[in-house]
Amino acid sequence: MNETGVKTRGAVAQMRKAGSNRKTRDQFRRDPVWATARADLAIQGMGCASCVQKVEKAVKGLPFVVDAQVNLATLRASVTYVPMQAAREEIRRAVEGAGSYQAVLLPEDGLADQDLTDKIERSEQREAQGLRRRLWTALFFSGLIMAISMGGMLPFLEIKDREVRNLLLLLLASPVFFWAGAPFHMGLIRSIRHRTADMNTLVSIGTATAFFYSALVSLWPSLFAVDRFSAFVYYDTATMIITLILVGRTLEARAKGKARQSIRSLMGLQPRLARVIRNGHEEEVPIESVCVEDQVLVRPGERIPVDGVVIEGASSVDESMLTGESLPVEKAPGCQVVGATINQNGILRVRAEKVGMDTVLAQIVRVVQDAQASKAPVQRLVDRVAAVFVPLVLLVAITTFAIWWIWGPEPNGLNAMLHAIAVLIIACPCALGLATPTAIMVGTGRGAELGILIKSAESLERAGKIQAIVLDKTGTLTRGRPEVTEIEPSGNVSHEELLQYAASLEKASEHPIGRAVVREAERRAVATVPVESFENLPGRGLRAEIKGREVLLGNGALMESQGVSLGEWLDKADPLFSKGRTVMFLAVDGEVLGLLAVADTLKEDAADSVRQLKALGLEVTMLTGDNARVAATVASDLALDGVIAEVLPQDKAARISDLQKEGKQVCMVGDGINDAPALVQADLGIAMGTGTDIAIESADIALMGPSLKGVSLAIRLSRRTLRTIRQNLFWAFVYNLIGIPLAAGVLAPCCGISLKPVYAAAAMAFSSVSVVTNSLRLRRMRID
Repeated sequence: MNETGVKTRGAVAQMRKAGSNRKTRDQFRRDPVWATARADLAIQGMGCASCVQKVEKAVKGLPFVVDAQVNLATLRASVTYVPMQAAREEIRRAVEGAGSYQAVLLPEDGLADQDLTDKIERSEQREAQGLRRRLWTALFFSGLIMAISMGGMLPFLEIKDREVRNLLLLLLASPVFFWAGAPFHMGLIRSIRHRTADMNTLVSIGTATAFFYSALVSLWPSLFAVDRFSAFVYYDTATMIITLILVGRTLEARAKGKARQSIRSLMGLQPRLARVIRNGHEEEVPIESVCVEDQVLVRPGERIPVDGVVIEGASSVDESMLTGESLPVEKAPGCQVVGATINQNGILRVRAEKVGMDTVLAQIVRVVQDAQASKAPVQRLVDRVAAVFVPLVLLVAITTFAIWWIWGPEPNGLNAMLHAIAVLIIACPCALGLATPTAIMVGTGRGAELGILIKSAESLERAGKIQAIVLDKTGTLTRGRPEVTEIEPSGNVSHEELLQYAASLEKASEHPIGRAVVREAERRAVATVPVESFENLPGRGLRAEIKGREVLLGNGALMESQGVSLGEWLDKADPLFSKGRTVMFLAVDGEVLGLLAVADTLKEDAADSVRQLKALGLEVTMLTGDNARVAATVASDLALDGVIAEVLPQDKAARISDLQKEGKQVCMVGDGINDAPALVQADLGIAMGTGTDIAIESADIALMGPSLKGVSLAIRLSRRTLRTIRQNLFWAFVYNLIGIPLAAGVLAPCCGISLKPVYAAAAMAFSSVSVVTNSLRLRRMRID
């Protein structure tokens, strides 16, 4: 092996050793020495959990592949590998070489362009149409076969000559077996070629046994003349099994299509065309042609095509697809806009800042796709079962045949065959394969619709097990920017006059507190006046002249340094200090005219959000750098279970660790920047945001809107999804644990209970459909 090959295998070994440990794995991937790439593929032809196992095994067998995850619900594969020449093409060939699969490599960013998306959708539609044609053909001929087989009950269809009737049934059954059932038989042939087994193996062997036995009876009846039972044929069994399984697959495909609707809806939000101003002229161009710094014209009712900033015009924009908030947001020059949001009532000229794969919408789609392609830890048990399921079922069928052949009642040969067929048909690896990925696909898709971006299935599973929530104060519980909370004038001036003085001084300041005062004046329609001799006194306040009078605005230290007596104003300020307010005194010509208090106020929904979290049985704690007195006031207002105050950003992770040492599963909720170490340390990190920072590496879940209610909604959605997964797995396992012994005739000797192959096929089709349908219930989850 050459040096490159040795290094590649070393890198792969190190990465695989990292295993499922999220933090270790991410460390490796960020290290340039172990740089990895990712290949995403769309795969057609997979039908059950065994198919997933075959594809994963084939891809993981490549020497440069670190990890491979195949999703049966989305029909996608995500492969992590050490880059080397032609690696992506080798991965594609490995997928197609694993069986009867067709694989399409998606672009390296993982997002298919519109042409490729359309091509994949057309291919899926052709496959669905072909499935429906096979189903209708099977229904037609199977119906005739069942009617003729029941000739005693339908005299007008009764054919007296048994040999003629059998030959007619053979003729009618052949299109069903050879054409409608062709996908199963071709799957069996390919499985034999690759020395593997899947659901096609079970169906094909079961139906072929019934069909070819019946064909022998029809073509050479004299060979079976000794046994009076040998003249019976089982074309109805063979054809109805194929028909019922095709019914199940059709319903399953339709249900999976509905489950994938959320990601299609997100991708469909992107406009295909944009109006760009170039060389002074307006021209309509494909969205792919828009470049950064291009000026885009957006008319009322149109979707904004790119992320950018408004440079001309004013309008209200519907951002509900982004934040979940129904109220439109006013936009004016200088405001940021996000692609795919809807311009409502004005013409906007927007300068493009992010286009293509850099837009917020593209990142949302990518996060949802990543989550849907990932596997939850609970899936590992399913994978282990699926790896041995089909071979085990084949062994059980052979054993069943042997037992009924040796010890069964007459006609022992027919009984052995029918019970073996029932075992092969009722076994359903499909339900096992779909139990987890369909629930995750629907759950993460529903989350995206609600403005909750769940980055992986592992994150979703951890969110459902959280016991304690730790909330950062600034930007999470509070608005994240100061607001004027109190204005107390003396008897000599009005509220408006006091605010006018303060805003006139602060208008020249860039301090956040100063901007809060100016915003309050604008809100109250209080006009500012010109100032002279403006002076900024760091750490104390501002000094200037207004209409020849000296005006001071600042803290007590400023007043003391300028010889201004505060007197009773200190007593008025003390209650405000205790609430955590920043208090500014205003004096004119040495006389105090009043005070203004500023604070980062609680969000309107903070109290309701905390109540919702507590209603979920969660312990809610606030983590803040504020002093203990201010923190205790906020904790009391919100009825929090606990508060950890005076914590530096670098110490927040240690406080999370302390809670974890108490045996709690801890979720940290923060802004995703200053709280990054704590977000990583926590069992689950949730980043608050406005939708423009969705790629925060440290968080497991990103909320698109500023509302804290998204946290409780994310926890509820995760719990519902986990409950759905458990229900699906319970049904899939119990179905097989009960169905296979019943089909084998375990209860026949004592209770006379046995399962005909046709009923086994109906049960098998129902099991897959029921799992997908149960997952679809997540789409209707209430958000109130």
